[in-house]
Amino acid sequence: MDIIKTIEWQGDRVVILDQRRLPREEVYNTYEDYLEVAHAIKSMVIRGAPAIGVAAAMGMALGSMGIGIDNFDDFFKKLSTIGDKLASTRPTAVNLFWAIERMKNAALANREREIPEIVEALKLEALKIYSEDIEANHMIGRNGEKLLSDGMSILTHCNAGALATAGFGTALGVIYTATDAGKRIHVYADETRPRLQGAMLTAWELQKHGIEVTVICDTMMGSLMRAGKINACIVGADRIARNGDVANKIGTYQVAVLAKHHKIPFYVAAPLSTIDMTIKNGYDIPIEERDPHEVTHINSTQITPDYVEICNPAFDVTPADLVSAIITERGIIKAPFESSLEKIFS
Repeated sequence: MDIIKTIEWQGDRVVILDQRRLPREEVYNTYEDYLEVAHAIKSMVIRGAPAIGVAAAMGMALGSMGIGIDNFDDFFKKLSTIGDKLASTRPTAVNLFWAIERMKNAALANREREIPEIVEALKLEALKIYSEDIEANHMIGRNGEKLLSDGMSILTHCNAGALATAGFGTALGVIYTATDAGKRIHVYADETRPRLQGAMLTAWELQKHGIEVTVICDTMMGSLMRAGKINACIVGADRIARNGDVANKIGTYQVAVLAKHHKIPFYVAAPLSTIDMTIKNGYDIPIEERDPHEVTHINSTQITPDYVEICNPAFDVTPADLVSAIITERGIIKAPFESSLEKIFS
């Protein structure tokens, strides 16, 4: 399978595939400053909760290189400020905050060392987060492919493939693993308004891997389910609450509701870093509200009347009772989710 390199650390620089330019152009941007990485996250050059976490870790490593302070307390204070800037970019994806805290803890664990040594330790920690994410994705794939049978048609929403991670993918990773095992899988990728990640990213990625994919409008999924053309739904997640409520790209909730009505399994594939045990339920998950321009325009073409009111939440929350299972690197988790998750994290 061709390797899609979403993000890499190259010679004290961060190289990121610019997803805003897909599928027309495959362009890689190079970043030498943490502020540039923060802007790349905010402007969705890179997106997807696991990928955002990796980008934040690499941004912290980049930022640490430019602090230029010999005293640890002052160094850590500046490092925390860098983390705060990166944390302000996207409020919903918990992997972002998880990675920042992990980088800060790595600095604290090395506080007795010289500052240049701490900077090197931070680089190594960022690379460790990167490699661990790829390995977790492969484990998610191995666990999840057991749920898929030869000849199935799968609906996925948004993009939860290699582009949303350090590599390989969560929801699409399950599909890649199933096809590698010889199973014939057909994928329906809904377009995912307003940013069209399904049409532009998922379709591109699946096509690149030689997997049969059909793009549909978001409004078509119910009709296809009723016609018996969809056998299962697999999505990723940006944050999962302690009770199993799932925050994911806007429109995921309607996929889950329709799947429940048509008795189709609805699976969520995500690494443990996406599970936020400090959040009791989905009501406590912050939902990012994005620029109205994403709704009023497609590329540079305006499609709505001037001055019309716009609502543009980037995510919604799917209640746990609509989730058939959560596929993680530690196995398949089923209801009751809270007690199951507590066992994993205990």
